[in-house]
Amino acid sequence: MEITNAIASFAALSQDTRLKAFRLLVSHEPDGLPAGEIARQLSVPHNTMSAHLAVLSRAGWVLSQRQSRQIVYRASLSHMEAVVQFLLQDCCAGHPELCSSLIDRLSSCDINKTNN
Repeated sequence: MEITNAIASFAALSQDTRLKAFRLLVSHEPDGLPAGEIARQLSVPHNTMSAHLAVLSRAGWVLSQRQSRQIVYRASLSHMEAVVQFLLQDCCAGHPELCSSLIDRLSSCDINKTNN
């Protein structure tokens, strides 16, 4: 990932509704949620939510798929992984043991128990 792509990704998440939408979608993997359900759960008007989802999609954070009359959105876990790898690529100056607690936390699904 190039730095310009990382900046665009961070910019897309640097808004309250978009960050909440992405976190909601991560919690609903692998099935995703229809756009209307995302709007309902976040108490956001449908047209506003559509604009936010478009920003997240352009930045690579979400994927969409039409299912009948609905558009279902899913978190792009591969994009999230690429961003985390970008952040950690020079981690610990060649001393991986310094990053071991971070890596351990990232490898478990219990991250949200301490980081709401």
